[in-house]
Amino acid sequence: YRIYKHLQPNDPPLYEETPFSIRPSVVSAFGHDTLDRVPNIDFYRNAGSVSGHRAIRPSLQELHEVFEKNGDLDVHDTMDDGEGSDVLPNDDLEAIASPEDNGGVVKFGWIKGVLVSVTHSHIRSKPDLNFTKTMAESWVLFSPKVRCMLNIWGVMLFIRLSWVFGQAGSGLGIIIIILSMVVTTLTCLSMSAICTNGVVRGGGAYYLISRSLGPEFGGSIGLIFAFANAVAVAMYVVGFSETVVDLLKVNDAIMVDEVNDIRIVGCITVVLLLGISVAGMEWEAKAQIALLVILLLAIANVFVGTAIPATEEKRAKGFYTSIMAENFTPNFRDGETFFSVFAIFFPAATGILAGANISGDLKDPQGAIPIGTLLAIFITGITYLGIALCVSATVVRDATGNLNDTITPGAKCNFSVACNFGYDFSICRTTKCQYGLMNNFQVMTMVSGFGPLITAGTFSATISSALASLVSAPKVFQALCKDNIYKALHFFAKGHGKNNEPIRGYVLTFVIAVAFILIAELNIIAPIISNFFLASYALINFSCFHASYAKSPGWRPAYKYYNMWLSLFGAVLCCAVMFVINWWAALLTYAIEMFLYIYVTVKKPDVNWGSSTQAVTFVNAVNNALTLSGVDDHVKNFRPQCIVLTGTPKTRPALLDLAHSITKNYGLCITCDVFVGPRLEQQQALTAAMEQNQMWLNQQKRKAFYAAVASDNFREGAESLLQASGLGRLRPNTVILGFKRDWKTVYTANVQEYVGVLHDAFDFEYGIVMLRISQGLDISHILEAEEEMERMLVEQQALENEIEENGFQEGRKYFFKRSRKLSQKTHATKVTMEVPHSSDVAKINQRLVEASSQFKRKQGKGTIDVWWLYDDGGLTLLLPYILTTRKKWRECKLRIFIAGQPGHLEQDKEEMQSLLKKFRIKCTDITVIADFNIRPSSENWKLFEDMIEPYRLHEGSKDTAQAEALRKEHPWKITDAELDRFEDKTSLQLRLNELLQESSRAAKLIIVSMPIARKGSVSDHLYMAWLEALTKNVPPTLLVRGNHKSVLTFYS
Repeated sequence: YRIYKHLQPNDPPLYEETPFSIRPSVVSAFGHDTLDRVPNIDFYRNAGSVSGHRAIRPSLQELHEVFEKNGDLDVHDTMDDGEGSDVLPNDDLEAIASPEDNGGVVKFGWIKGVLVSVTHSHIRSKPDLNFTKTMAESWVLFSPKVRCMLNIWGVMLFIRLSWVFGQAGSGLGIIIIILSMVVTTLTCLSMSAICTNGVVRGGGAYYLISRSLGPEFGGSIGLIFAFANAVAVAMYVVGFSETVVDLLKVNDAIMVDEVNDIRIVGCITVVLLLGISVAGMEWEAKAQIALLVILLLAIANVFVGTAIPATEEKRAKGFYTSIMAENFTPNFRDGETFFSVFAIFFPAATGILAGANISGDLKDPQGAIPIGTLLAIFITGITYLGIALCVSATVVRDATGNLNDTITPGAKCNFSVACNFGYDFSICRTTKCQYGLMNNFQVMTMVSGFGPLITAGTFSATISSALASLVSAPKVFQALCKDNIYKALHFFAKGHGKNNEPIRGYVLTFVIAVAFILIAELNIIAPIISNFFLASYALINFSCFHASYAKSPGWRPAYKYYNMWLSLFGAVLCCAVMFVINWWAALLTYAIEMFLYIYVTVKKPDVNWGSSTQAVTFVNAVNNALTLSGVDDHVKNFRPQCIVLTGTPKTRPALLDLAHSITKNYGLCITCDVFVGPRLEQQQALTAAMEQNQMWLNQQKRKAFYAAVASDNFREGAESLLQASGLGRLRPNTVILGFKRDWKTVYTANVQEYVGVLHDAFDFEYGIVMLRISQGLDISHILEAEEEMERMLVEQQALENEIEENGFQEGRKYFFKRSRKLSQKTHATKVTMEVPHSSDVAKINQRLVEASSQFKRKQGKGTIDVWWLYDDGGLTLLLPYILTTRKKWRECKLRIFIAGQPGHLEQDKEEMQSLLKKFRIKCTDITVIADFNIRPSSENWKLFEDMIEPYRLHEGSKDTAQAEALRKEHPWKITDAELDRFEDKTSLQLRLNELLQESSRAAKLIIVSMPIARKGSVSDHLYMAWLEALTKNVPPTLLVRGNHKSVLTFYS
């Protein structure tokens, strides 16, 4: 044999031939010669340790490899040393057409569906299907333009645009409009890329974000976006109500007061709109041409009115010509700032998602959304700029409306440019005036050539936009609820009628709208909408950036005019604008979004949309794995990476639960299954098992992977798993398997395969952990019986339902036929589970189920007894320590049992205490056993001999020829020579079992060093007999053997 020693403290170890092979203390401790070493501190030192020489324990190959003919070991002459050498190295649901796509539903093109619905709105996509052919043709010709004009110009155009330019001036006012267009254009580019990267269904921004970033982001922003659309209804209705109340005021018909009148008119209006939404929209289709004419005339009326010479009445109200210079600079009042004014105006630009909101109702959303949205943004911007500049060039900020407020001859007047036209409005410095850009929201009516036409245009714009938002919010909310991300909201997913109308969503939107209508202040409602829409836009931009950054092969948008960095800039811009407008509202919005994100993350909805989050997670995982591969393993970072031979995971729950306790969420755990048989025949079952078992692991919250192979026999399959499992540094280093309890009754080949797997694991330098529970581990027969009973109950229930539907008379004959079959199946199942020894089998099954679930429960106060007999690198000690850090095992204390040399028990105990202290592992007691070499009781010897009797060759009682013939016929049997050669080792296993029963009978778990069977020397059945004798009649036992490379260190 060879041992190792250092020439100098800092020199690497060298091999040296020596006349002895083992230390005397090992011989006296175990009673027979062995290369195994007892635990020793010198095995854990660095190569350059100055506090003591570093010893090198026997390698796994030395303990496991075949003896050479001369009796020496086949050991390599060189060996790398140093610290490093001693350390272990779905079906695509999106492709299914929704019910809305069936016949009876009209689809829109880009003009009708997107361009015409782009400003704050979502077109009602279900026109009257009973139109005559002539009406339908007329609709196709005229409706696109009609809907476009109706929805581009919203409430801000007629009743707030003049106020915005009065506060900000025409200079900053232009910047406000351009900034809004920049935000919406960048978002439109991102949205276009996402929309053209696959089939787009209904749901608007929610659909785009959820399918791009996943349900966590999509679910949170979906609620916010639907809520924003519901609040938009209130904004448009309040704008309509303001115009109505102004008319009432002019005609001296105020009902209560201005604020309460807005509330009354608003509530009545939203009730009427709700009725229209639920009842139908035939009237709207017929009124499109008239509404378009009104809007076009109203806009033209503004431009014409600015060119008509002002009357004295208009001049008194501040209407002049060529006053652009005075209104160019800002004049913020009442605490307003640039960004607060921007927040009030921005809802005018939020209609860019209108086309996306009805994506499910478009003929070609991929083509319609980009062109329709971009064109709508352009038309919107030009229209707003043109009207705003005309008004700011003709109306002063303040005017009294009093014809007598003229300049007195000889008096000085420098209040405003009105002085140049003979009017003195200086009283407006101290008294709030009623007219001018800053005071009169109905400036457009005064500027226009015919005021009532502007009022009619305001009515048509606000009502149509409010109606569109009232349709949009429930549609988005219904799409969210259909995905069942928030199970409590699934109630709102139900639709009604052939168009699947979200009636329940309408009612909810109505309630939200009424609540905000009661605020009765447009300047308060508008910033709330701005905040929510900006959050939605930020996530749309980020979705495009994220998808581009992930570089997933599935990201192939047909729309090419986008840039990932522009999208990121757009997202940052939206967030920045949110915080500048109102920092606490922005924080509140993101707090709500984060709460919803965490909620969805914790609940883990059963959806898989192939989001960019998944793609980035994959990319990060690959990069981290590659980074990890470039770093050498270190003993301080060692953790058990387990490959668990469970078969189907649910059939051996105790084995899986114990492995999960070891790896928890911090280590690799791979549950493995071998399908025995030809690969082609097993392929279908293997493929199905991969998905089912991984899903089962996820449902059981087991952080483990499932791997399976098909092979001609169990050993070859396990060998494939041992060699191929893992990736880079993420490779298993420990095999966990169950003890083969039926080894005495199965075929010899099965035993040989099982022991062969152990040999293969040692050859591949795996540590081995073997679990034995006296009741057994496999509960597959119980699960099969339960599944059969459940299947029969389902059949019986289906039969009863069929009889109820078809009537007893029709189903009577079938009933008796099926009942007879079910009775036979039920009887057969009962026989297998209850007779002929029903009570015995039931008790055995009950005990087996209880034993299989024992590691799921929290272990009470008790001990984990560690019999650390051989130094295997420290795995035998590390595993119980890891268990005590888990919540279920936290109340258990460690007790350590070691082998000692007679006469040196106290010294061995002190050495172990010192070693454990250096390892920082606490234990309640250390027991040194010195009587391993005492012969076991004759009763145990007799039981062992009876156990191996069927597997003995008994060649000693035969002549040479007969003995040779028996060896050839039964090469696997235990020979007399083998028994004699390993008598001491057999005695050790029997004696160790006696000690376990004496000292550890009350332990919650026993962990004991696993004996190694040398290849070619120890027969498979003798080795199984050793394991059987060692672990019988004791609590749950783990046989552990590391790969003899250090997994513990006391260095920092």
